[in-house]
Amino acid sequence: MNNTEKEVCKIHSNSDITKNISNVELELGSSDSNSKESKSLTLIETIDKNEPSLKNKSVFKSLGFLDRFLYIWIFLAMAVGIILGNFVPNIGHSLEQGQFVSVSIPIAIGLIVMIYPILCRVEFEVLHRVFAQKQVWKQLGFSVIVNWVICPFIMLGLAWAFLPDKPELREGLILVGLARCIAMVLIWNGLSGGDDQYCAILVSVNSILQMILFAPYAIFILKTISKSQNEVTLSYSQIAKSVGVFLGIPLGGGIITRFGLRPLLGPRRYDDVLMKWMGSLSLIGLLFTILILFASQGKRVVQQIVSVLRVAAPMVCYFILVFFATLAITLKLGFGYELSITQSFTASSNNFELAIAIAVATFGHDSNQALAATVGPLIEVPVLLAFVYIVNFIHGRINHNK
Repeated sequence: MNNTEKEVCKIHSNSDITKNISNVELELGSSDSNSKESKSLTLIETIDKNEPSLKNKSVFKSLGFLDRFLYIWIFLAMAVGIILGNFVPNIGHSLEQGQFVSVSIPIAIGLIVMIYPILCRVEFEVLHRVFAQKQVWKQLGFSVIVNWVICPFIMLGLAWAFLPDKPELREGLILVGLARCIAMVLIWNGLSGGDDQYCAILVSVNSILQMILFAPYAIFILKTISKSQNEVTLSYSQIAKSVGVFLGIPLGGGIITRFGLRPLLGPRRYDDVLMKWMGSLSLIGLLFTILILFASQGKRVVQQIVSVLRVAAPMVCYFILVFFATLAITLKLGFGYELSITQSFTASSNNFELAIAIAVATFGHDSNQALAATVGPLIEVPVLLAFVYIVNFIHGRINHNK
């Protein structure tokens, strides 16, 4: 038995090893235990016999001090952003001056810097073998149903329940629910010990579906179901540009980096040295994006606090309901911890940069629809960060008891 098999074998318990191997291979579709590439097909947690789970370590675990106090840095970035937005004259207007695919250039830069290092870790060289497995297609089918059939209508129902008298805020909230996440979910998934490979696959699938489905879906829900009185015209090219920029650029960079530098540096130096350093770059991108978001919208948030709170209430309910319902269902279906975490964060996260861009382009920068879309990331960041700590705490306690 080689080292890879030993890692895969030690999952839920140390007893009945042969049975566990069979179950794992069935779940993951891993059929080549003698190949080094089979490590990438596991898509599950790897637990050493005497040590804590290596896969449970967050993407930024090697940063030690920074990683352990990530919640402090995020809340500091939020606080500094709101202070800058309210006390530095015209900072919000200045940050919005430069636009890249209808998104502030500083935010666009932060998003790309945040996503790129994570995609450099994805083992693209073996993804063709992952797609050859029947189990992966079942996982993808589940994700598509949750993300594109169930979640938009949950947000629609909550928007009507909480904002029956505010049609403009309601429309902005609906746009947020339609925009499936292709960026920040990679951060939350990594911090919670989810499966990086599978998360990259889901993000890619959602990106393709977003370019195809977002425009007709939005028009159908806003005009046909919600009976919007506003003129709703959405551009396929604008949606494709947004997806292409915020996923295409970091994805292309990740592929080039992995196939270019990994053979040059060697697997050990690439994985243990370069990726460790790039983990800090991803964290810096996350904090920078949060700071700019809150700085650009801080004044408006304070001035329209009542509207912000009314939009925040259904959003919090949405995140809690979707995340924990998906987590419970996937665990019940036997997906395992890593895949369940990936499914849950993918379902509950939203593509705020696309929602904001569409709301601004369709209804105007100062519209209530744009305000509701802007509130999305301001609520999503602290709520999903809390989920990261909750699932890590629960999973750690379960492993400790075992």
